[in-house]
Amino acid sequence: MTRVIIVRHGQSTYNIERRIQGRADVSTLTERGLSDASKVGKALTNISFNAIYSSPLQRANQTAQIIQTELVNQVGKSADVQTSDLLLEVDLPLWEKMLTSEVKEKFPEDYRIWHEKPHEFQMLVNDNGVTKEHFPVLSLYEQARQFWQEILPRHSGETILIVGHNGINRALISTALGIHPSRYHSIQQSNCGISVLNFAGGLGEPVQLESMNQTQHTGETLPSLRPGHQGVRLLLVRHGETEWNRQTRFQGQIDVPLNDNGRQQAQKAGVFLQDVAIDFAVSSSMQRPKETAELILRHHPNINLELQDGLREISHGLWEGKLEVEIEQEFPGELHRWRTTPGEVQMPEGENLQQVWERSVAAWQNIVQTALDNQRQIGLIVAHDATNKTLLCHILGLPTDNFWNFRQGNGAVSVIDYPSGLNGLPVLQAMNITTHLGGVLDKTAAGAL
Repeated sequence: MTRVIIVRHGQSTYNIERRIQGRADVSTLTERGLSDASKVGKALTNISFNAIYSSPLQRANQTAQIIQTELVNQVGKSADVQTSDLLLEVDLPLWEKMLTSEVKEKFPEDYRIWHEKPHEFQMLVNDNGVTKEHFPVLSLYEQARQFWQEILPRHSGETILIVGHNGINRALISTALGIHPSRYHSIQQSNCGISVLNFAGGLGEPVQLESMNQTQHTGETLPSLRPGHQGVRLLLVRHGETEWNRQTRFQGQIDVPLNDNGRQQAQKAGVFLQDVAIDFAVSSSMQRPKETAELILRHHPNINLELQDGLREISHGLWEGKLEVEIEQEFPGELHRWRTTPGEVQMPEGENLQQVWERSVAAWQNIVQTALDNQRQIGLIVAHDATNKTLLCHILGLPTDNFWNFRQGNGAVSVIDYPSGLNGLPVLQAMNITTHLGGVLDKTAAGAL
């Protein structure tokens, strides 16, 4: 496995001014940006990096240098920072240095396309007297692919750190997972946010997004809402650990309770979310997520918990109650199919992922619509590994065969915003936050579903 940790640069002067940065190398880190970069370095000191790559733009390179200094101070050694032009920010030459409000005013139609159809957004730029079409997002995704193709073979089985920008970081995550450029705005990267990708090999081979946009080390429990946000925010949590998770025994719809560690995880998630203004809560009707939700809601005693069958775990049918070795004996080759082409597997006397998709997405959409109708903003949703992964595929416009691209730790929190209602694209603000359970990396059991 090649582990890649991706960090966005610290807050810059242009960020504060709400000015388009692009490839302009004018803005510098603010006092907060400098401080947060130092906090990233401290948060990463238990990880040994074989290489550090940064965008050459000063706001990113300075962030990388501060992180590297912290690593040296804390551990005594660190890889040097190497710059790569393939980590440059999205190229927006006609908008660079302008205030966002000015862009909206001067280029209203272009700005609308940029937000609604980023893959179609183009600029006509002058290249040595010749007018050329420039597609900023499409060219950024190609740049990200080139970076992966160049870097991954060089660092097979190693751990590397990348310090970039909001746009290029989104493109790196998207190209790794196969997320279409039309969903460019569907994932977010906060200043000094940390994301973790695990690659089995090169680009196009299996990859897992372990976590995305962790901000807790900077003092932000959850990424802040975008300016002007009017919609719904859902906090998607996986239930705490069960004894069967620990044993890697397939549980599916067998109603296994939390174990002591699972209850501790739920309690820690409750403390983590205690200051979040939760307006409503929904859980799968099964025992393990229900108990998890109840433990979290001890900090929100006025919230009633609603139960929904549509959020139940996948039915594994005849696999339920069995260990992997037992399933392999009884159903030879099927576990390998489940791990490689999960969308094609029909669980014997159970469900397939399309069935899970249909019922869980219907429940999810209903939750969002009900929240909008009742003008509720922040909801807690507690469900299961397979259910959550299926919902994440839906949120990012991916098919069920991308199911394994997402990690969901026991007691982990993901954040999904609907800034434009149910008809607008949702935004995955953060995924699989487990810092309340012990650091940047997910240390929860990697057991069966």
